[in-house]
Formats: sequence, C-alpha cells, structure tokens
Amino acid sequence: MNIKNIMSNEWRYSRIFLYFSVLVAFVMISFYNLSIGFVMSPDSYTYSEWADELIKLNFNLKIYFSQNDFFTPSYFYTIPVVIVAILKVLFGNAWQYAFLVFNLSLVLFSLILFSKSLLIIGVRPVLISIAMGVLVISVDLLLWPRYMLSDMTFTFLVILASYIVINGIVEGQFKYLSLISAMILILVSRPSSLPVIFAIFFFIGFSRLKIQAKPTVILLIIIALFVLTPIIFAIAHYFIKSNLSDNIQAAHLLNMVDLGMIIHDRPETWVNSPISFFDVAYLYFVRMITFFTPYAAPFSIIHIMLNSIQTILVLFSITVWMFIGGKIKLLDRVVLFILILSFSVAAFHAFTIIDYDWRYRFPIILPLVMIIPIALEIFFKKIKYD
Repeated sequence: MNIKNIMSNEWRYSRIFLYFSVLVAFVMISFYNLSIGFVMSPDSYTYSEWADELIKLNFNLKIYFSQNDFFTPSYFYTIPVVIVAILKVLFGNAWQYAFLVFNLSLVLFSLILFSKSLLIIGVRPVLISIAMGVLVISVDLLLWPRYMLSDMTFTFLVILASYIVINGIVEGQFKYLSLISAMILILVSRPSSLPVIFAIFFFIGFSRLKIQAKPTVILLIIIALFVLTPIIFAIAHYFIKSNLSDNIQAAHLLNMVDLGMIIHDRPETWVNSPISFFDVAYLYFVRMITFFTPYAAPFSIIHIMLNSIQTILVLFSITVWMFIGGKIKLLDRVVLFILILSFSVAAFHAFTIIDYDWRYRFPIILPLVMIIPIALEIFFKKIKYD
C-alpha cells in the first residue's frame, strides 16, 4: 500500500477510514466539552424561565406566544424553549446535563451531514477525513456545544439545510418540501435565521437563471459586494434615523452605530463614534471584515493560533478554487452556495449586531470548512491524481 492508493477513490478502506475519522473527531470534541461541563449564559436563564412558562401552559404555544412579549417576536425562539421544556419535564433538575448530551449528539449528526454532503459531490473520503482534523481544532466546536443556548441546534439545522441544497444540486432539482421544512425549523430557532433563509432562496433563484461564471468573476463580485454593501447600509442607517428613530428596535440599532460598536461586549474592537456618512459606511465595512477575524486582544495564544489556522486554510482553499476551479460545475456550485450563505450571514450581523465572541459565526463554520476538501479534490483532479 502506498500514498497514491490511499488517496485514490478506489482504495477499499476509504469509507471505513472516513467513518473512523468522524468518530474520532466526535469523541475528541465531546471529551473537551464534557471535561469543562455545561455553561449557563444570561440567555440560558431566559430560555429556562420561558420553558417554565411553557410547561405551566401545558405546552400551549398559542397562549405562550400571546403572553410572551419580548424585544423580538417570541416564536423566533420556539425550538430552544421547547427543547429546554421537554428536557425539564423528562430530567427535572438534571436538564442541563441532558441538554449538553443533546448538543453533543447534534455535533455527531452535523459531522455526518458534513461528510455526506461532500461524498455526494464526489470528494474522496480521505480528503473529507483531513477536514475532520480541521474541525477538531475549530474553536467554535470546542466552545459552543457546552452552552445551554440555541447555537448547536441552529448550527445543525443550517448544515441540514445545506445538505438538502447540495443534494438538490447533485440531482438537478430541489426537494422543496424537505427544504421548506428545514427552513421553518431554522426560522423558529433564532432571529438570525433570516440571512440563512435569504441565502437559500437567492441561490435557488440564481440557479434557475443558469448563469455560468468563472470562480474569478464570482470572487470579484463578492469582493465588490463587501465594498458596496456598507454604503447601502449607511444609506439605510440615515433613512432609519430620519423616519423610524421612534421605533425601539430601530433606536437600538442606531445607538450601537452611534457608539462605534463593532463586536458587542468587545470594546477593544470598537471604532470612534461616526460623524459623517463615510464614517458610518466605514463602521459597517469594519463589521463585515471583523465578522471573520480569527482573533481578539483577550484571546489566548492557542485560541488565536487555532482560529488563524482554520481561517488561513479556508482562505487558501478559496484561492485554489479561484485559480484552478471552474471545470467541475458540481463543485463550483457548492462553493458558490457556501460563499452566498457566508456573505449573507456576515452582512446581516454587520447591520444588526455581532455578538460576544463571534457566536453568530458558528453556524457557517462547517460550510466554510467544506471548501477545504473541495479545493483539495479540485487540485487532485487537476493533476490527475486518481
């Protein structure tokens, strides 16, 4: 046995090696989270209180929605509240431990969907196994599953919807019933579901146009959007300031901009309070770029190193796709979908809020890491290494 046989699609143990890699990645991620234990954040206590209310109402969501008057519509938080309520009924005071186990089970299912998404587009199993190593060092997967929050559930639903989209790309038609069901679940998981749903609809609509564009052109368009979008947001900011400043939510958005806020609760990332139109546009541009930043001043050296490795690998893979991609339409369309999804999520949070420690970036980590084995597959096919 030599390296060429192992890297080949014909290697008889390739699938076994992949399944073993998925299992090892899951065990390592789970062990790290379990070794620290569950974590309750302020939002966790809010979900717990809401779950208690739902239990008192015998899970009558109609009454619950009418009584729960929150900053954003309460139906946006249906999934996490229902999960907490069910776990409280089943496990009582041990519900946090059950929630942690539930989150870790979603980690496993997410890794499986990650692998299946790549297998169905022809990425060789060994390359997917390499991506498992990247996911093991992902700070996001080593951090958020232990939190009693909606993050892991939402991340799983995003990778589920991505799998359904990718499967539709492979089959040449989308399974709309499955896709709509997944999007409904995403919608009632958290308010930040909106950019994910928009990205899916946009990609499907764009796919119907059957426009063929080279990777270089696509990336130039994405870069142009990174420059143009902050200007559009600045125009929207002044429109809101002139017409909707009395609205509570609008006032909240305006106040964050007036403070120069970039990452919420990370003052070291803030900029000077904007004065001119261009200052506001600059703030939104910094927000969009900072959404993908792998470091912050208080991060530990190991945290910065792991985040930087992941970021560099993704950026390098996108560069590889840009220069030698464009010949395998299936792979190109998957990368296009991931880029649209990532840009949509980044833009949404740039306009609204990027939360403490970049937790809103977590759901797009798995799709972005997919680009790494895709780029490797493109490279191996380029050099005819089969």
